[in-house]
Amino acid sequence: MPATRYVLAVDQGTTSTRAVLLDAKLNVRGVGQQEFTQHFPKPGLVEHDLQEIWDTTERCIARALKQANAKGSQVAAIGITNQRETTGLWTAAGKPLHRAIVWQDRRTSDLCHELKARGEEARVRRTTGLVLDPYFSGTKLKWLLDHVKDARRRAAQGELRFGTIDTWLVFKMTGGAVHVTDATNASRTLLMNLETLAWDDAMLSMLDVPRAVLPRIAGSAELYGVTRGMKSLPDGVPVSGIAGDQQAALFGQACFDPGESKCTYGTGAFLLMNVGTRPVQSKAGLLSTVAWRLGDTTTYALEGSAFIAGAAVQWLRDGLGLIKKASDVEALAKTVKSSGAVVFVPALAGLGAPHWRPDARGLFAGIDRSTTKGHLARAVLEGVAFQIQDLAEAMKLDSGRAIPAFKVDGGAAKNDLLMQFQADVLGTNVVRPKNVETTALGAAFLGGLGVGFWKSPDDIRRAWKADKVFKPKLSAEERAHHLGKWRDAVKRA
Repeated sequence: MPATRYVLAVDQGTTSTRAVLLDAKLNVRGVGQQEFTQHFPKPGLVEHDLQEIWDTTERCIARALKQANAKGSQVAAIGITNQRETTGLWTAAGKPLHRAIVWQDRRTSDLCHELKARGEEARVRRTTGLVLDPYFSGTKLKWLLDHVKDARRRAAQGELRFGTIDTWLVFKMTGGAVHVTDATNASRTLLMNLETLAWDDAMLSMLDVPRAVLPRIAGSAELYGVTRGMKSLPDGVPVSGIAGDQQAALFGQACFDPGESKCTYGTGAFLLMNVGTRPVQSKAGLLSTVAWRLGDTTTYALEGSAFIAGAAVQWLRDGLGLIKKASDVEALAKTVKSSGAVVFVPALAGLGAPHWRPDARGLFAGIDRSTTKGHLARAVLEGVAFQIQDLAEAMKLDSGRAIPAFKVDGGAAKNDLLMQFQADVLGTNVVRPKNVETTALGAAFLGGLGVGFWKSPDDIRRAWKADKVFKPKLSAEERAHHLGKWRDAVKRA
């Protein structure tokens, strides 16, 4: 009897690395996970050690194989998904020149203000679909080239390699033979033209980045190279799928038709909508981004992020001491029938899209003598749902499409009360899948498609299964009343 074949997903996140082994029917057979060090050299600065990320990747793969009682020779393909804008620079021999600068890092704020003052914002948005913000990789790369001794000269001479975490992992997996990124990660750098999917001369010139340091931009499911010299896997295993974490989740949720959307509820919340094969320039403060590229076809997405989602529940726990653990919030919120007049605006780190008000601050409105802990807990959950409703409205305006159904994943998607209220304020069905590990699933799908392990995305659509559908229960009048209260509170924030 032939040995079972597996696809390995490497999910390299902001705080931990995971390796997930899936069989042909998409059953999870083995998992390895490990946290790694967060470095904060100064307030607002966040760094990761590239070598440590690689070491945890090797260990997690070994653990996943052990748990599945599988050999490395049974792995048919590797798919990679990653924290997106985190930026590294290393030598051709694979030696990091500096710790990676993490997507959360704000050290290039002054540079972004300077570029805005020069009137570059409109051109950046038109070319890349992004806004000038320290979030993206391009300004971080410029900082590394300017501040690491001799880096600019060496980069221009082709001695150095720039990459986001996907690029670093492929480079290490292939023993330094392959320097590549995929279109989803490239679309988050401020350096790629969203229409041509090529590095853009004007953007390279604006950020003073030499072309010689850049990886090749490839599709999201193709053979990039094969493993060489790894501890956890034999030589010759195909590396064949790459997508940034939010795009991998959109793919893992089988959002293959224009208008289909998913929201991932983590520390913050990320809403992505498939908008088809042409990019949509946002007029409502959203980002335009590549969803994935398969063969010659590029699919685009609109993206909106709420900075605070699960973090608001952590604040109830750690800041206010209202709950002992995050999962207690639903029971506390259920001690009241409604939030009454209480509204919470979760602007604990400013407001993201579509408001883009970093100066906004969180607030509770509508409190009186009858307000209890239950009202506050319920209002916090509702505040998260209201933010997502704002993003969904902006997407509807930009795309000209209603959202037919709304797929959810991430930790807070397990909260039934939050999901029901989300359906109520959206006025559309909210669908939670059986497997909420959609990011790893998306990476595995892409890796498998890249070598023909699965034949087409239709195989994925067939394998995707709903766990629970939350249907809107509010009348149009009740919904309008809730949204009116929310908009008043946002104005005050």
